[in-house]
Amino acid sequence: MKVLLTHGYFIADDPKEQVIMRPYVPLGILYISGFLEKQGVEHEVFDSTFQTQESQLAFIEKYQPDFIGIYVNLMTKVNVLKIITAVKKSPELQHCKIILGGPEVRNHVDNFLKHGADVIVLGEGEITFHEVINTLHEKKDLLTVKGVCYKNSMNEIIHTAEREKIKDLDTLPFPNRKKVNLQLYLDAWKKHHGKNAISISTMRGCPYTCKWCSRAVYGLSYRRRSAANVVDEMEQLKSTYQPDTLWFVDDVFTVSHNWMQDFANEVQLRNCKIPYECITRADRLNEEVLQLLHQSGCIRVWIGAESGSQKIIDAMDRRVDVEQVRNMIQLAKKYHIETGTFIMLGYPGEDESDIEETIYHLKAANPDYFTITVAYPIKGTALYTQVEPDFINQQDWATSSDRDINFKRTYSEQYYKFAVRRVVNEVNYFKHKRLQDKVKSSLAKSGMWMCRTFLS
Repeated sequence: MKVLLTHGYFIADDPKEQVIMRPYVPLGILYISGFLEKQGVEHEVFDSTFQTQESQLAFIEKYQPDFIGIYVNLMTKVNVLKIITAVKKSPELQHCKIILGGPEVRNHVDNFLKHGADVIVLGEGEITFHEVINTLHEKKDLLTVKGVCYKNSMNEIIHTAEREKIKDLDTLPFPNRKKVNLQLYLDAWKKHHGKNAISISTMRGCPYTCKWCSRAVYGLSYRRRSAANVVDEMEQLKSTYQPDTLWFVDDVFTVSHNWMQDFANEVQLRNCKIPYECITRADRLNEEVLQLLHQSGCIRVWIGAESGSQKIIDAMDRRVDVEQVRNMIQLAKKYHIETGTFIMLGYPGEDESDIEETIYHLKAANPDYFTITVAYPIKGTALYTQVEPDFINQQDWATSSDRDINFKRTYSEQYYKFAVRRVVNEVNYFKHKRLQDKVKSSLAKSGMWMCRTFLS
């Protein structure tokens, strides 16, 4: 039984990431790899990040796998479909079964099966993928495997019973990082930022209900590894790779204050303090938690708000107070922790006054960093359901992603391009007092006015 795990992200095809250059290993398939290794299943991992699609397909042709497990997210879907097409067309790979998993598959099962996938894994992949390959290898019916979709002999799409979530995450082995060339990641970070970084996950799921956020893999849940287990992995990373920094990929790192206390204690007890950054919410921060973050090695915390307008935050069902966000960003500086925040423009119901409130918010909070995007609906989310009747463009599913969906907003699509420039340059002027930023901000504001007047 020859098994291959891979994904469809190629940094050479991503101009934005080539500038940002903050690549991380594909933790999802490395968790599955670790689980397969623990079960004694021989397999290979083809990490596509620093490769090309041509080299990936050449590897598949040479390796001749019986099963290919492919991780799919919103960004990689189109590339994954190309992989499927190439495999199905190859005379030497007619025996190969393609098994898909990841956040993109749950809400597009029919389309993925239509385009050649053999099995769709819903939710967590470790146990399910292992059962799928064993069942297919033994030529048994997949109907007994929970958490999968496939076509039966009558060409009917079968959805088996949902699989229970893994309760004790400490039972899972660590991501099998030795299956990839981690040095490529470390070198890219070092070259572009002076320090390298390794990603690590401590929890699965998110207990919050933001309308734009997809919960296609872990659902509305919160399960966490013990602090001791997390520090075990940190010790392994420290001894093997000596990382300069860590990136905790969790949605809300400080969701449990008791866990944070255990984590800080464990880090100190074992002398395993590694500088790290994480994401959290303002309502899960206070002075004591910020002390614990600092004590355990946090150098940067990203505090989400998405808007400076309380009206829009409430429309998103964010359940956070914008003033609290500002307070926590400012308080973090007391503990020498850098701050970042996320901004989303173009949410349903947002008008120009809300955008101006967002500019005020960024100036008042004055985070060290912020990212900005224009809202787009991901299938399966409450936002998607809300705006689906207002879709403007009908995209070809196989050659586009949900990011390409445009819907009727308060203003035109062009307006929001100017609005993004307005926010970025106005805040940059506030921070750096550079005349060119003010000029760009004023020009963008004029562009917004023109779009609002003539295109709305």
